[in-house]
Amino acid sequence: MVKVRVWDLPTRLFHWALAVCVLALVITGNVGGEAMVWHFRFGYTVLTLLIFRVLWGFTGGLWSRWSSFHIHPTTVWNYLRQPSGTLAPGHSPLGALSALALLTMLLLQVATGLVSDDEITTAGPFVPWVTSSLSAWATNWHTEIGKLLLLMLIALHIAAIWFYRRFKKHHLTRAMVTGDQDFAHDVAASHDGFRPRLLGLVLWCVSAGLVYALIQSAP
Repeated sequence: MVKVRVWDLPTRLFHWALAVCVLALVITGNVGGEAMVWHFRFGYTVLTLLIFRVLWGFTGGLWSRWSSFHIHPTTVWNYLRQPSGTLAPGHSPLGALSALALLTMLLLQVATGLVSDDEITTAGPFVPWVTSSLSAWATNWHTEIGKLLLLMLIALHIAAIWFYRRFKKHHLTRAMVTGDQDFAHDVAASHDGFRPRLLGLVLWCVSAGLVYALIQSAP
């Protein structure tokens, strides 16, 4: 077996930071009240993470790049038909679809949260910029429909990880911690040295700066 660096450090930090923030958002959103201050803070952090991930998809390690996401219907169909047990580096076609769905749903949740208004104590910073009907729709989506769909996608994601661990003996969680996966033959590795990590830090600062500027522009 050959040990290959698949997930670079910035990708791994993004993954676990996003998981922690989403959990915190669920908790603070359900608690409400004064916890909503932290709900917004975690929401801004998620937006920063999402912007970073978009940028990292063009500049990051080989298997973190969008070019490694093979989601063409033919590719997905061929993947479903192939014999199980073979581990490929990076995201499988289904894994890529799952990751993109999660990122899209999170972005939609953040966007709707910015213009949501419970008409009691909590309102997003950009509510004055939208109509009352749009704000009402965004609030319903953010607190009901979108929240349910996001929780379902997360549950499906966790179930897929369990399935791969239980039936295919692939330790996907461990790989996202260490960054390495074992393969029967040599495959291309993601660069994960000092320079890529420094670039990741710079892109994170740029993403945080963009979110800060966005929030400061709120009326």
